[in-house]
Amino acid sequence: MDLDTQIDPSPLITRKFSSRLSSIGGDDHDYNNEQSSITLTDFQRTASDAHISENSSSSIWRERILHPCTSMNIYFADLSSFFSWRFLSWLAIQNFAMYGGVSALVMSVSLPLFKEMGIDASKQQLYSTMTLSPFALKPFIGVFSDLFPIKGYHKRYIALVSILIGLIGCSTLIALYHNLSKEAAQDPGTAYRLSDLLVICFFCMNVTAANLDILGEGKYSEIMRKHPESGSSVITFKFACSLLGSIVTNSYVGPLTDGGHFHIIFCIALGLLLTPFYPTLRGWLPEKKRRNSDPGMTKICCGCLFDQGSFQKKRTPFIVIALSGLAVPLLSAVTTFASLGIGIGVSMIVLLILATVTYVVFPRVVFRIIVAIMLIKISHIKLGGVLGYYYTADAQCLPDGPHFSYTYYITVAGIVGSIVNLIAVMLYQTYLSSCRFRPALMCTILAGAIAPIMDIILIKRWNHVLGISDKAFFILGSAIFEHFVNIVVALPMMVIFGKLAPPNMESAVFSYAVGIATFCFMMSQLWGSAIIKWSSMKTVGTDCNFDELPAIIGVCQILLPIIVGIPATLLIPNRLQTEPLIDWTKERWYEEQEKDENITESLTRVLEEESVEQEEGQCSTEEVANEHLFT
Repeated sequence: MDLDTQIDPSPLITRKFSSRLSSIGGDDHDYNNEQSSITLTDFQRTASDAHISENSSSSIWRERILHPCTSMNIYFADLSSFFSWRFLSWLAIQNFAMYGGVSALVMSVSLPLFKEMGIDASKQQLYSTMTLSPFALKPFIGVFSDLFPIKGYHKRYIALVSILIGLIGCSTLIALYHNLSKEAAQDPGTAYRLSDLLVICFFCMNVTAANLDILGEGKYSEIMRKHPESGSSVITFKFACSLLGSIVTNSYVGPLTDGGHFHIIFCIALGLLLTPFYPTLRGWLPEKKRRNSDPGMTKICCGCLFDQGSFQKKRTPFIVIALSGLAVPLLSAVTTFASLGIGIGVSMIVLLILATVTYVVFPRVVFRIIVAIMLIKISHIKLGGVLGYYYTADAQCLPDGPHFSYTYYITVAGIVGSIVNLIAVMLYQTYLSSCRFRPALMCTILAGAIAPIMDIILIKRWNHVLGISDKAFFILGSAIFEHFVNIVVALPMMVIFGKLAPPNMESAVFSYAVGIATFCFMMSQLWGSAIIKWSSMKTVGTDCNFDELPAIIGVCQILLPIIVGIPATLLIPNRLQTEPLIDWTKERWYEEQEKDENITESLTRVLEEESVEQEEGQCSTEEVANEHLFT
């Protein structure tokens, strides 16, 4: 960590002049016209803003503390200066309905649903890994969207097809649960078969959420790369919309689950999947239409084009990124439906291959950042499955347990946690968005290592010694402190992903980084599932045993992040979050190599032409001499 680190207290001052040059419109007409209107007033306002930024930073800092409403006004003014209202509306709908709606619904309902079928905590956590694997498909989707425009659009029709996949999965889910739920309650074999089918349906529903997420991320990462002064404003906006959606989702999932009304939950999910269809169809996700006549573009069939020029220039990165996205879901399927031990072994090999390929293909600074992301993500082993089973265990399973209902565990604690997350996003944007990456990550990782202590206190029942009830301590601990820490840890990582993308490969490289992070998250899920399975804990039935859980939490979620995660942050450039993370103009990567190759080809061509001219000149001289001799 640099001791001379200075913190800029005013990252959200509106840059009106640059915004007029950079606003991204909803279509090509808006895209071109929004960049042309600059007046003398704009120059005057820009000069005034710069004067305020230089001379009154301390007063702005005080205003943020005393007047949060003023800070939010500045924030939204800054946000709208870089991103059009259509794109922000699409981003809000997608994150509210998909990420905070469908994905949150699937993750919340999986615990009571599989627990009701008699599935233990280890298997349920494996199912969660399979359910989340569409988010690891992001690298493949990012490459496909960059290289294959459908009817001229890189993103629009991929998003529409993804919505259709989710609708088919959710409709199948409703039909399967209606026909087989009663048999599954009586026959364990039927329960396992039904749970496998339900996981596939959940997978399809998350395909919609993941694909729309990466398409939106690719767009705002492109804008962030062009305008790094936008900082983390769009990241906090995205998280805020997701958290608002999760608040609404948690408000009804818990009560409906306690009543056994899973059908109603699945029907609500079907409606949520339809929500982004119209904005996507109308082109609220801005992109310029590509044509067959564009340089490097080749027509394949059925209105599908292939950007052969971009692929030929950067063939190796595109292939590597696409394969990395396909490997994770296949690995997840093998681990879930075949052998956990084989899956863990293969996952470690795949991780080493990804690190090696990143070292070979990308610049060294990208390699160091990717390795840091790997270490930070893997060092925090996930134990969410067993914790959920512990907190919701009934009296027959755990006589001395908290015995939380799903209404309390999912709805009450979930809403409180989402509100805390929303506040955390606002506080991060106000106070931490101007920090450098290393201190921001170190502080958040350290806070994340302290948070699991709350779970240990509750499991050991030490809260009763303090005279605090289980519900009150859980709200203070897991619902407030842990949620706050989790979102604060996630925000700087998302900013890193957004600033990692090089020119003309925004979606692909952004999805590659996010895909690797998701793969490492899934690895931590697999290791957590293996630890649960290979321990002596019993999580279902009667006479459950959770005695080893506090020690496992202490090692996997407290010691490992401190020992591995904090030193890993030193691999990340210690830049301000409002600065470019990588200077691609100085990195001798594919763009520079192409320039060198073009220069070499030009020089070779010139030399060849000169040699030909010299040969022709020699030939003409010899002819004249021969004629003279003959005469």
